[in-house]
Amino acid sequence: MTEEERPIETREPILSIRNLRRSFGRVVAVDGLDLDVEEGEIYGFLGVNGAGKTTTIRMLMGIVAPDSGTIRLHGKVSKRTSMKQKQSIGYVSQEQVFYPWMTAEMLGRFVGGLYPTWDSAEFKRLLEVLEVPPRRKVSGLSGGMRVKLALALAIAPRPPLLILDEPTAGLDPVARREFLEIITHQAREYGRTTFFSTHLLDEVERAADRVGIIHHGRKRFEGDLTLLQERVRKLELRDDDPVPAGLEIWRELELREDESGLSRVVVADGDPEAWAHAEVMGEKLPLDDIFIACVGISTVQI
Repeated sequence: MTEEERPIETREPILSIRNLRRSFGRVVAVDGLDLDVEEGEIYGFLGVNGAGKTTTIRMLMGIVAPDSGTIRLHGKVSKRTSMKQKQSIGYVSQEQVFYPWMTAEMLGRFVGGLYPTWDSAEFKRLLEVLEVPPRRKVSGLSGGMRVKLALALAIAPRPPLLILDEPTAGLDPVARREFLEIITHQAREYGRTTFFSTHLLDEVERAADRVGIIHHGRKRFEGDLTLLQERVRKLELRDDDPVPAGLEIWRELELREDESGLSRVVVADGDPEAWAHAEVMGEKLPLDDIFIACVGISTVQI
């Protein structure tokens, strides 16, 4: 059976990480993280600033070594991504650092020498599509133009995997939408797997097939957004009632008191079967309320 004939659910993920950990002194940035990215999908890596997204991506790119855990890329397990593996990844970092005296054309020739699969014609086409001036020095490009240039450099080697770290940070709404349309087109047209981090829920709603939510370096959820809304609901419990079997409280919202006593309003997570057997059905929530509950922002009322 060929890879194309094999059912999608039995295929090995293009990228998997298991029990990944990284600390900086006493600060734990990533704490036992597990993720699976399927071939051809757009995976939104969602979390507030400081959740551990950039540290995770820097470990995936071999920039920072994990304290422990493993990375499986294209079926090969390692503790640190090798140079050869990096050649199969198109990477856009959170901040674009280029030689300021170089033009986009010069950068294309420089970066192209690092990739055996570099496609000069594709790079030229991308500069035209993205409206990046090919002969203007990088020092003369706006922040948005630099992001577009970074994306062109990442896509031109035609990598099977794109890893993008907060790629739309600092872009205006029009440029953000354009950027998301480009990566969506790349995934749909060429089957290019895309893993992108963001703290903006509307970006994953617009572009992602699946999402992983990380908080304090730990995974809180992984799956599609429909499943997230099925799993995470608001629930009212009498103060002395136990939590129904199979449910986990993510956040307590408020205490209520009436003639029959105290009750707690909570946001709880559980698979659909657990909710079906709970004595009290939970109320479904909008995605932004679920995300707020997930990351524990206590200043926002649901």
